[in-house]
Amino acid sequence: MKNILITGGAGFIGSNLTLELTTKGYNVTVLDNMSKQIHGDYLHSYSYNLIREKARIIIGDVTNISDLESTLNGQDVIIHLAAETGTGQSMYEIDRYTNTNVNGTALLLRLLVNNKKKPQKVIVASSRAIYGEGKYFCEKDGVVYPSQRDDEDLRNGRFECRCPLCNNFVKVVPSDEQTSCNPTSIYGITKLAQEQLVMNTCRSINIPAVSLRFQNVYGPGQSLNNSYTGVLAVFSTLLRNNFPINIFEDGNESRDFVYISDVVSAIILSIEKDEADFSVFNVGTGVPTRILDIADILKASLKSASVIKVSGNYRLGDIRHNVADTSRIKTRLNFIPKVKLSEGLSLFSKWAVSQDNAGGESFLKSINELKERNLFK
Repeated sequence: MKNILITGGAGFIGSNLTLELTTKGYNVTVLDNMSKQIHGDYLHSYSYNLIREKARIIIGDVTNISDLESTLNGQDVIIHLAAETGTGQSMYEIDRYTNTNVNGTALLLRLLVNNKKKPQKVIVASSRAIYGEGKYFCEKDGVVYPSQRDDEDLRNGRFECRCPLCNNFVKVVPSDEQTSCNPTSIYGITKLAQEQLVMNTCRSINIPAVSLRFQNVYGPGQSLNNSYTGVLAVFSTLLRNNFPINIFEDGNESRDFVYISDVVSAIILSIEKDEADFSVFNVGTGVPTRILDIADILKASLKSASVIKVSGNYRLGDIRHNVADTSRIKTRLNFIPKVKLSEGLSLFSKWAVSQDNAGGESFLKSINELKERNLFK
């Protein structure tokens, strides 16, 4: 399996993956629409320039069947990363997120079904967002899967999830791959549809498929232009400009942060190991970190004068906690994350200060867009 197509391959994950694959001797083709929201002027984009001499790059879109057709011939593996990725933005740009994430995937699969020469494997980038609030434990009812949090609770500063059976507050536990999927955002809904489309279609035509449910991926190369996704990129931009940091809810919400090189390793294991075929895997560390702690660490690392304020504000569609149960990928693929959060944040901070200062105005603009639609309170 020497020839690999990466859709969305000029983005954060795709560019880092491309570098590693070409180092290992693979021939990589990248299909990417060079979205201005992610790349700005793509000719000056960090991730694009990282790979422009390493891979065959085709500027095109997964929603355009001609662009897809021009890239598929001769590919042994397809890694489908192309997607719109902003949770908050997805709540009001519903057609755009659905068109790219669902319809773009459907077009890709239509071509695979109808082509005589098929790839040997398809890997799709799924997301922890498909779980919604994920897996929790209730002292009365045991393991439960809370639905979206109630607006009245959020408005009154009661941010933790409640048991869907007895309405008591519950404690988060790691979500495994059998966890009920109850996405709370349009983004999560489209990623679940994307995963199901790939896994079901590929099984029906006997192409081994793998779905990787990424947790919060971070590291050098994140788009500092994109104010709609990536909490570390947003925080670092605000901190470098000494803008105040508004911590939503009470700051105790948590995420599972996984470093980019570990994510690349997980993808390559999925390519090279037959044990991955027709399977779904969480890709994370299994360690939750509070958002307030992330802000404090980055502020110290960047020597910022920003004021960090815990506001009680909240966004509709956000989840409270997420932490992955990673036992399946460890057992089947021998995947063990190598980069600790302290090391990863240090590497990210050093890289961020070496980049052009994007300014924080675009983040403030994104918040105003949510406010105008009553999605930020």
